[in-house]
Amino acid sequence: MSMFKIFDVAGSAVSAQSQRLNVVASNLANADTVAGPDGKAYQARQVVFSTELMGAGSALGAEGAAGVRVSNITEDTTPGRRVHDPKHPAADAEGYVTFSNVNAVEEMVNMISASRSYQNNVEVMNMARTLLQKTLQMGQ
Repeated sequence: MSMFKIFDVAGSAVSAQSQRLNVVASNLANADTVAGPDGKAYQARQVVFSTELMGAGSALGAEGAAGVRVSNITEDTTPGRRVHDPKHPAADAEGYVTFSNVNAVEEMVNMISASRSYQNNVEVMNMARTLLQKTLQMGQ
């Protein structure tokens, strides 16, 4: 595999983790929201990754490499948290307020994981750049 393929693979991972961080930020921003006028609360979203073949080769080998891409962003279908508060302006006829189904603790763990994956792939690109620079210096 060409040394330059490392930048493609790590770059695809950085892009995918960036999207994951954006989804986590959206989930955290809506963690305490209540149902809107349509009666539906915010649904947590999750990123689904898939393998992406890169390069001219159609199969993994000397010409191709595997990267990652976001194939889908799905909504979590678990029901939101319901709290009995008849005085709340968003309460339904029974006095319950429906909050989003976002679990802030899980989202924080997801954010840390995505952030570390992002940082690791940036470090891979920096190391590959350093190795290429050293190789060029050897040729002088």
